[in-house]
Amino acid sequence: MTPTKTALVTGASSGIGEATALKLVGLGYTVYGAARRTERLAELAEHGVRPLAMDVTDDDSMKNGVDRVISETGRIDVLVNNAGYGSYGALEDVAQDEARRQFDVNVFGAVRLTQIVLPHMRERRSGTVVNITSMGGKIYTPLGGWYHGTKFALEALSDCLRLEVRPFGIDVVVIEPGGIRTEWSGIAADHLEKSSASGAYHDQAAAVATSLRSESMAKRMSAPTVIADAIGKAVTARRPRTRYATGFSARPLIGLRRFLPDRAFDALMSRAMNLPR
Repeated sequence: MTPTKTALVTGASSGIGEATALKLVGLGYTVYGAARRTERLAELAEHGVRPLAMDVTDDDSMKNGVDRVISETGRIDVLVNNAGYGSYGALEDVAQDEARRQFDVNVFGAVRLTQIVLPHMRERRSGTVVNITSMGGKIYTPLGGWYHGTKFALEALSDCLRLEVRPFGIDVVVIEPGGIRTEWSGIAADHLEKSSASGAYHDQAAAVATSLRSESMAKRMSAPTVIADAIGKAVTARRPRTRYATGFSARPLIGLRRFLPDRAFDALMSRAMNLPR
């Protein structure tokens, strides 16, 4: 009898993380859903997901969480680094503490958790690390400098890691979501207004915040299950692709960024966000 595989999903309390945890349970995995506030995982627990308290900015929290998974199942076959958030604001306005927190959560938390998990995968000479970046790791939007910086960084780190762990039978997969119906847009807009609504960039901030909260845009966003399905395909594939770009506008915008000159893409993003001229 083949042992049940184990998956650890961070940021599992809502959105993409929640949908991914449910998807992997449906595929037969023992799934640990990690979040800072485990009370938000109660509904997932009813579907077989094991709640796990974890703060990806706290080293001891991550070590304790991984230790628990290993002690209970003896293995981690899939790590989904999904925890993250969007902090928008003009580069000039965003406080350094907030900029560091954005990197701590979106980049250093994912990398540190991967460092903790990798020895267990190497011992078994198998495993898959799934890093959730964004189409924002390939394109850029106004007033999103710190957020995009984290996603560009995680893309590069994932590429390097893929080469490093390949001899140990470990796959590294990047998921690049497009527009997804989650709490992300509202959180990004809140951070934007906090940092830039009353300064020199207030006209741009108002335009971008309005765009982020647009109901018409929200209706066009993809469901989080689209990303969960892509992750499901990746972790069950014999030889997964290195990248999966999916969700509203992901492939078209990444394609346009690849072929358009910088100034032309600048103009496209300015029009998309209704920036003042």
